[in-house]
Amino acid sequence: MVHIVGAGPGAPDLITVRGKELLLRADVIIYAGSLVNPVLLEGRKEGCQVYDSAEMTLEEVIAVMEKAEKEGKTTVRLHTGDPCIYGAIREQMDELDARGISYDVCPGVSSFCGAASALKMEYTLPRVSQSVVITRMAGRTPVPERESIASFAAHGTTMVIFLSTGMLDALAEELIKGGYAPDTPAAIVYKATWDEEKTVICTVESLSEGAKRESIRKTALILVGNAVAQNAYERSRLYDPAFTTEFRKGTDGK
Repeated sequence: MVHIVGAGPGAPDLITVRGKELLLRADVIIYAGSLVNPVLLEGRKEGCQVYDSAEMTLEEVIAVMEKAEKEGKTTVRLHTGDPCIYGAIREQMDELDARGISYDVCPGVSSFCGAASALKMEYTLPRVSQSVVITRMAGRTPVPERESIASFAAHGTTMVIFLSTGMLDALAEELIKGGYAPDTPAAIVYKATWDEEKTVICTVESLSEGAKRESIRKTALILVGNAVAQNAYERSRLYDPAFTTEFRKGTDGK
């Protein structure tokens, strides 16, 4: 059996209880060494084989899983954050399906949630933003034109941008091209929830300057939109005493 497990954003105690239990039972662990906190491996059982997928191809990863399966071993494929976001798990699952190897997926806390906690912010503020766009800049891996940064920026909603810290000048240009004002609030969160976490509050036009000031070159998320500032929003109607819900009657009587 192969368990695809989300490791969480970085802090070792932010892996799920299920994910931790699967790690403790694993005979083989394949982890994304460039992103996953290695402290998570410290509780593995004696004799557990560990592979760093940062140095492996898809074919090599599958070969390890296939060998473990033939030997009756349990494998944990440990991905950073939640595996469904930029985890490249579909191609792994398709290969496992082709070989008749059983697997399941254990979700994890995504780094975009860790970034919000680092900033003590809410992405969805009434009258400010009710949607979150999770995306990335086009680089060596292309992005469909209809999903370009500029096209999403035209909505003016909250954006969380992965895998783009090395392209901040181009990112700012695309955000402004799409419709964000240069002084739109923005933030850079480096290694959210790790001990070495850094946060930079800035604007769209000063993203590159902020990253250079803190020597941030990778492993960071970019947050853009008025929700980052959180200085002007409407109170939620859900807890408004005048608002009637299924569970209580509001003072407006409706």
